[in-house]
Amino acid sequence: MTSDTDALLVARVLDGDRECYAILVERYQDSLFRYAVAMVKDGDLAADLVQDSLVKAYTSLSACQDPARFGAWVFRILVNRCKDHLKSRRSRNVPLSEDTATTAAADDPALSADRAGIRRMMERALATLPDAQREAFLLKHVEGYSYEEMAEMLDVSVSALKMRVMRARDALQALLKGVAD
Repeated sequence: MTSDTDALLVARVLDGDRECYAILVERYQDSLFRYAVAMVKDGDLAADLVQDSLVKAYTSLSACQDPARFGAWVFRILVNRCKDHLKSRRSRNVPLSEDTATTAAADDPALSADRAGIRRMMERALATLPDAQREAFLLKHVEGYSYEEMAEMLDVSVSALKMRVMRARDALQALLKGVAD
């Protein structure tokens, strides 16, 4: 992977060097996919949404106002794609497929079973959250974004995001406490 900045890569793509876009795709596709699969709960659909977002970003690259923030810009495109999908979908109870979860092969079977059970329990709890809370929680605690980065990506105030994360955390604690009792 190259150490070139996003701004330099975007400039090269706009100057006709299409190969540089592959570097940008490689740089962001994993985090985009993790976000999408957590939001839509379907690995194949998430991959389609990510691909669609990356194609949209490529075809609209000249509209990227701050090439140094390409990652936030393409993420925003994906957020909108996920939201559009969730708005059009009637059923919200679609389970995550087992292939989206990863386990270490070296773990003993009992520990793997425990982890898989905890993972399923967490997925079910996350699925009960409103979309905005789930999105904020995943960005903060799974992807590790700062509130400022999240605010730029989602076009929401930092205080609103802090409230969403806090409410999501409280709801998850209550749900998981009920399971543990």
